[in-house]
Amino acid sequence: MCGRYVSTRSPEDLATAFHASLPDPGPDLAPDLVPTPSWNVAPTDRVWGVLERVAKDDAAAVARELRPLRWGLVPSWAKDLSVGARMINARVETVHEKPSFRKAFTSRRCLLPADGYYEWIPVPATKGVKAHKQPYFLTPQGGGGMAMAGLYEFWKDPAVARDQQEWVVSCTIITTEATDAAGRVHPRMPLTIAPEDFADWLNPEHHDVADLRALLAVPAGGEIEVRPVSLAVNNVRNDGPQLLDDAPVTS
Repeated sequence: MCGRYVSTRSPEDLATAFHASLPDPGPDLAPDLVPTPSWNVAPTDRVWGVLERVAKDDAAAVARELRPLRWGLVPSWAKDLSVGARMINARVETVHEKPSFRKAFTSRRCLLPADGYYEWIPVPATKGVKAHKQPYFLTPQGGGGMAMAGLYEFWKDPAVARDQQEWVVSCTIITTEATDAAGRVHPRMPLTIAPEDFADWLNPEHHDVADLRALLAVPAGGEIEVRPVSLAVNNVRNDGPQLLDDAPVTS
């Protein structure tokens, strides 16, 4: 699974890179809903997603936009928001079949920009060292970041009065079996979309399951850099570039 990741690019940079419009800074975009650069993105955090929707001013046009999303997909039929914490990832093997994801896979796909992601290896206790989990940072060799393949969904709280309901837009990351370098750390890894396939993946009118699955690819063709980083990553309250400092592995 992908349970923590790094996303530090500004919305202006992301909008330019993905040819997307910036979100309208109106009353619906409260400061606490705006994702900030993070070296320790955790489930339920606000993250930037790139998606395409029918343009508000032209029903015949599709607009690509950068949008804040809540990480952890909440199906439209969910009874409460907490469901999302268990749906941060969707397995590529079954994403087109599972009730929680299949509709979004054919209609509501997105890109989730990332610098890289974290996985952990348990380290047993030794003399003078407590048992702990060593975090590793995984990123495409050569840099350039990742456009992780994701799905998004709209949800309204059924327990709130209709005239007070607000849409929650949430997302999940599609994962697959890890390639060799990543597999030494964890058996799963996020899938990505190549730049030349962004338009096909994001197109809300593209519904062919086989064609869509063919667009999914492992990051950088599987050429992944893997290195141990600071144990401070283990606490979701910690953030900052120092989390990516190289760390010796204690064994």
